Amino acid sequence: MSIFEPAPPPWPGRVLSIFRIVAGLVFLSAGTMKIFGYPAMPAGQPPIEPMTQMWIGGMMEVVGGVCIILGLFTRPVAFVLAGEMAVAYFQFHAPASFFPTVNMGIPAVLYCWFFLYLVFAGAGEWSVDAMIARSRGARRVDDGRSPAYGGGRVAT
Repeated sequence: MSIFEPAPPPWPGRVLSIFRIVAGLVFLSAGTMKIFGYPAMPAGQPPIEPMTQMWIGGMMEVVGGVCIILGLFTRPVAFVLAGEMAVAYFQFHAPASFFPTVNMGIPAVLYCWFFLYLVFAGAGEWSVDAMIARSRGARRVDDGRSPAYGGGRVAT
């Protein structure tokens, strides 16, 4: 394998799945902190009041995080979460400074682009979405363009 060529199947799909699971776990913990108080909120920050914008965002992070971890409805969930992170950045971080390194918005920016990537790449081969696609009789086309299901795109 050359450093200038894509990794051969099945590795791209597997690594995408691992990346999705790890990022989903970290994202889920941001939601559980807001909704359940675990892990604990940063020192000096009061609990989030129910039915506020922050609380609704926390619920989206809990439900969406679980879906991302499982790889369930990944594309539509990732689309909604990318929008949530864009709103979080521009509403809460950007007013302090445009630059994410200055306004503490790096996680929001990275999650926004990660979720947008999942909208197009899919969940990877270790996901409920892939199991559903396989059970529906989808066949894999190994054209090397998509890592979503082990290196090929799914054709029906």
